Amino acid sequence: LAGSTDGIGKAYAEELAKHGVNIILVSRNKEKLETVSRSISETFKVETDFIVADFSKGRELYPAIKEALKDREIGILVNNVGIFYAHTDYFTNLSEDVLWDLIHVNIASATMMTHIVLPGMVKKRKGAIVNLSSTVCCQPTPMLTLYGASKSYLDYFSRALHYEYASKGIFVQSLMPFVTTTKMLAFSSTMSKRSFLFPTAEEYASHAVSTLGLSIRTTGYWKHAIQVMEF
Repeated sequence: LAGSTDGIGKAYAEELAKHGVNIILVSRNKEKLETVSRSISETFKVETDFIVADFSKGRELYPAIKEALKDREIGILVNNVGIFYAHTDYFTNLSEDVLWDLIHVNIASATMMTHIVLPGMVKKRKGAIVNLSSTVCCQPTPMLTLYGASKSYLDYFSRALHYEYASKGIFVQSLMPFVTTTKMLAFSSTMSKRSFLFPTAEEYASHAVSTLGLSIRTTGYWKHAIQVMEF
């Protein structure tokens, strides 16, 4: 799982581990990776490992990831790594550093991680890839333009890739959560408190994992589906 030490990524890893799936975590914080990896291993009695990778570094980090995964059989890839705006803003107010970080982390990471693991899945004619998009891709999101665009990319990428590789035994899912009560929403006290419609990461992951293999494009959670109909 790429992006797996907090929020949905961590909860999704735990949910897979509940089903007996061995876990490889990929994230930038080594201390958090060690803690989460140990916790999952001890709690769910599965094998865990981790790879330290800061996806904002861009192209330079992927050869090391590819080398670390070359002898591993990857059955499920979850591309969850992503960054959000510090606050809503006009596109021209964003620095070049912020633009490149969003492109490297939200777009390039899923693209390159998929390119690394997909050949092995095709060889086995079995595998699943889950890309964390967002319901913001359902319509334009001014003041969050690049974030919304990055999630639209993941949605399109997932859907096209599924049709391209379904005949080879690969299931690709665009997972489109609405809002969960994670640290990404710390800037909004209103959103953070509306708990009825906004599940915890753990509640969301439990529902989302149950859709794996069934729906190629889903909010992953029934209350989110209702909100998308209104959105």
